[in-house]
Amino acid sequence: MTTHTHTADQGLLIAPAHSTPSPTPALQRVPPAAVRVPAAAVAARPSAFSRAFSSAARTLRATPPTLLLAWAVIALVALWALVPGLFTGYSPIQGTAGQQLQGPSAAHWLGTDALGRDVYARVVYGAVHSLSGAFVAVAVGLVLGTLLGLVAGSVGRWVDDAIMRTVDVLLSVPSLLLSLSIIIILGFGTINAAIAVGVASVAAFARLVRSEVVRVRRAEYVEAAFGSGGRFSAVVWRHVLPNSLTSVIAMAALQFGSAILSISTLGFLGYGAPPPTPEWGLLIAEGRNYLATAWWLTTVPGMIVVAVVLSANRISAAIAKGRP
Repeated sequence: MTTHTHTADQGLLIAPAHSTPSPTPALQRVPPAAVRVPAAAVAARPSAFSRAFSSAARTLRATPPTLLLAWAVIALVALWALVPGLFTGYSPIQGTAGQQLQGPSAAHWLGTDALGRDVYARVVYGAVHSLSGAFVAVAVGLVLGTLLGLVAGSVGRWVDDAIMRTVDVLLSVPSLLLSLSIIIILGFGTINAAIAVGVASVAAFARLVRSEVVRVRRAEYVEAAFGSGGRFSAVVWRHVLPNSLTSVIAMAALQFGSAILSISTLGFLGYGAPPPTPEWGLLIAEGRNYLATAWWLTTVPGMIVVAVVLSANRISAAIAKGRP
């Protein structure tokens, strides 16, 4: 009689003798794929200087030659005003005995005047008077005109009517006559002449700013800013004024050239800087008695004034077209 053993009662699990454990698959190390870098990517990236140089070169190629020439003229005249000693070693005030009314030569590039003073030195040193006067004139007209035009266009109603009727009266008076009237009250001098020219240009700035403000004031984003609870002053300062200045900046560049011409005209008439100040308008006035014998005394300062005015007008046109 055979006795059977119940392994289940003993809680034992007996594997068959012929069974073998299944082999565990060995982990194989897969080598990383080789990364091939193109030769163009390996090349060194251009430096910041080279990128800036390339960008500047592309900008110069795309800029019209007349605009480049205009900027070059303005830059040269600005350097004359800032560092005149780098361009000439002669004094603009003191003359040299025996050197009166000499024509252009290697020693005196633009000749000498009736007192033996170097004309080129007087033109160079006169740039600071003409440019500073033009900057003052443009600043006066821009600030006052922008303020009046902003108030008139933003507030509207009777305030707009009062300001614009005053502007119409100012525009009806010739600017030179208005400048002469103001300078007689203020007194002679380059700064007083500049203030007079600036006050005469306030009306033109005010009318332009007012038209731009009215245009921007009706825009949807401005109405949305007011509708969202924005304060009047905040909306005008953040939205209306910045979006109204493009045409104003172009006019400021145009007015810069006109201011130089007006200040030179007042200097020619004797209302500007007193002698022996080397102001461009005064230089033209001093040489008018020598047109037959010394043409360079009036021709050279006059050509400088014309070149600066035309350059400012060209830059103004570029700004108006959106290409400074």
